[in-house]
Amino acid sequence: MATAPEKRAWTPTDSPWETLGKGMKLTLDSDELTHCMRCGFCLPACPTYRETGREAASPRGRIALMKAVNDGLMAPDEAFVDQMNYCLGCRACESACPADVKFGRLLEQSRAAIHEHAPRSRRVRWMENFFFRRFFPSRGKLRLAGALMAFYRKSGLRWLFHRSGLARVILPEHLRQMDEVLPAASSKGVVERTGTFIPAKGESRGRVGLFRGCIMDVAFAETNCNTAELLSAAGYEVVIPETQTCCGALQAHGGDEEQAKEQARANIRAFKDAKVDWIASNAGGCGAQLVEFPYLLRDEPEYAEEARRFGDRIRDISQLIASGNPLPLGEVDACITYQDSCHLRNGMKVSREPRQLLSAIPGTRYMELVESDRCCGSAGIYNLTRPETSMSLLDGKMEHVKETAADLLVTTNPGCLLQMKLGIQRAGLEDRMQAVHLVDLLAESVRKGTRASDENEK
Repeated sequence: MATAPEKRAWTPTDSPWETLGKGMKLTLDSDELTHCMRCGFCLPACPTYRETGREAASPRGRIALMKAVNDGLMAPDEAFVDQMNYCLGCRACESACPADVKFGRLLEQSRAAIHEHAPRSRRVRWMENFFFRRFFPSRGKLRLAGALMAFYRKSGLRWLFHRSGLARVILPEHLRQMDEVLPAASSKGVVERTGTFIPAKGESRGRVGLFRGCIMDVAFAETNCNTAELLSAAGYEVVIPETQTCCGALQAHGGDEEQAKEQARANIRAFKDAKVDWIASNAGGCGAQLVEFPYLLRDEPEYAEEARRFGDRIRDISQLIASGNPLPLGEVDACITYQDSCHLRNGMKVSREPRQLLSAIPGTRYMELVESDRCCGSAGIYNLTRPETSMSLLDGKMEHVKETAADLLVTTNPGCLLQMKLGIQRAGLEDRMQAVHLVDLLAESVRKGTRASDENEK
């Protein structure tokens, strides 16, 4: 447990940076800071250290900076904030750390203090407030955004935007390329398409609550529907509580800890009455945030116990499918490779089950991707806020992807999936390779298997 620091009162003469320094002393987990042995095992795992070679851009360096502020040896400044924001938050350092330092928690505690106290422009504060507190938690605003994105795509506006040359004038290259690979969004999510209950098929394996996410249910609603279909085929009864909301990962990573807590409370209430055995996530970023609810609400007695029960029930879709009834998989003639979602691998510690499921699909040849455990550069909105580093990481990733000669590049997180689609386009591989979510590939295989079984019975 963290040692509670002595609280110090703000004084009217404090500068914003002095206030930030005092705020970090109240926010940072002192015990966690001292766990770092400075061994350097984290350095080769850190994408920003590999990019720059700078100690300050490594987990060990960032912890040293946090500890210096916490010990009163230095005052935070713009350079300090820049280093905290330069981190992708991929948590690869946690998997490499022999002392089990929870770097992701320290990073979020630092960003929470930065969000609260560091000077920012009124425009930036307005944008953070709108997206973190009004847009992502609002199902209505998400559905409206999905409808507008669908109109933009289907009406020909996107085609006109790019063919007219206007896109080149308005958007930088990485945003122009990102716009071209955006999926077919929709205002209709999984509940509007399947209802809130899907019965189990075959031997009962339990009752699962499906976490539908925010962006996932707008941009990848078909994947959510396929998730429910696969769970049902694997023997799980599926319920989808309508009052659930965004997991809060973007808010927590952006430093808005209070909003992340509010969404954690809302999701705990939403799933409490569903009486489920497990709660399924099909997005690594969401799942890693959901399992953090007990830590996030550790100081709230009225929620702490429910948060623990909630966290214990979180499973990635691959874990549930792997332990459910065997799926009627059909043949998929393709060479497949797999890119880990950082938060699924480093946050939820799930890496075996997706590979196990891919290798079980008949007709496929599986090729392990070199450095599949390295971040692709997506990292929430990192590809928008730090495009230069993000694209450098992505282009390096695609050099390894090329070596696999795969037909399908599979991953398990919406941000990673978009980044992989972008990488395929940037590498000029769109004629021979597709990026797909693991769930969608499995669903395709199940449909082929079911059709083949039906034809054999005729």
